[in-house]
Amino acid sequence: MPAPGADAVAVPARLRGEVELRDVSFSYSGSAAPALDRVSLHIAPGETVALVGTTGAGKSTVVKLLARFYDPTAGTVLIDGVDVRRFDPAAFHHRLGVVPQEAHLFSGDIADNISYGAPGASPAQVEAAARRVGALEAIAALPHGFRQPVGERGQGLSAGQRQLIALARAELVDPDLLLLDEATAALDPAPESAVLVAADRLASPRTTVVIAHRLATAAKADRIVVLDGGRIMEQGRHLELLAAGGPYAHLWAAGSLDGPQLGVGAA
Repeated sequence: MPAPGADAVAVPARLRGEVELRDVSFSYSGSAAPALDRVSLHIAPGETVALVGTTGAGKSTVVKLLARFYDPTAGTVLIDGVDVRRFDPAAFHHRLGVVPQEAHLFSGDIADNISYGAPGASPAQVEAAARRVGALEAIAALPHGFRQPVGERGQGLSAGQRQLIALARAELVDPDLLLLDEATAALDPAPESAVLVAADRLASPRTTVVIAHRLATAAKADRIVVLDGGRIMEQGRHLELLAAGGPYAHLWAAGSLDGPQLGVGAA
């Protein structure tokens, strides 16, 4: 990504977390169809928004643009009213917490993995972050606790344990904007409840954008945004969208957020 130009703006110590996509379009290299097509969306500070839609709807692209992994082809992404292209990328990324669907862990131990984004953190700070998201009990149950060895890509840990560590890592960074690719999507039912609690605790004080793979996750959000074909089809609260009888209601009735494309203009 390009560095900020002469009109660069210093990233403040804390962001309020107001997010806006203003008439944003984006196309991946070599793709004929745009991944996003003139999308406009405003998210208030502290709001939790769930992005819903079938595969290829544009959910992941929204998150990648917010994280500034890419810049829009057209339009503007703003944080607290500032075009993110004016921020220093490294400083801006320090104010983000990004938790992918499959946690990225590396060889070392659990404490090393939690403190990855805050290498100067003390053992007490690492433990406190794990406690705040509810991961402390699961870590303490391991033979070596925070010094439990972790193999490359998290070998030796269950999927649930890896996600709890990733959520504790994000908590330790104390981000102002949290981007979640639903942490429980790849889990079996047994560890799911613990990870859901951890994700909720992490999201509660800060602006959060969730790529929702499960209906229950979408239903709990402050607002649901339904995407299809790179466009916003509808948005609102769970009960409002059910009553509207539109694309979200059809997905809810089908019991799945992953199925045939909704079709632009679907009822």
